[in-house]
Amino acid sequence: MDDSQLLKGVLEGCVLGVIVKGETYGYEILSVLENAGFENLLEGTLYPVLTRLEKKGLISCRKAKSPFGPVRKYYSITESGQEYFDNFKASYERITTASGKILNGDITEGDKRNDGKL
Repeated sequence: MDDSQLLKGVLEGCVLGVIVKGETYGYEILSVLENAGFENLLEGTLYPVLTRLEKKGLISCRKAKSPFGPVRKYYSITESGQEYFDNFKASYERITTASGKILNGDITEGDKRNDGKL
């Protein structure tokens, strides 16, 4: 199965999850994501996500000289980014709990809900 569609749905939230811990830069974000198990992520995947998050006002970017070379872009979360991240986490938890029940065969008649919500 091609993981790209699933990845697309969670990558923004996971990138925010890295940035929420403190100001950081692209390569460091990529390293954290790879260490967490996101395999084969490329800069060409990450940087459009960062650009989208910045355009939405969820992160801010500042340029500063790196102690190890050229100027770097440093990213930090904004107030609205923090709110978005908190909502993302709550939705993600709700969706993964519900889908986990179904995919693992753990749902019973008593677990079914009639209101149409996850």
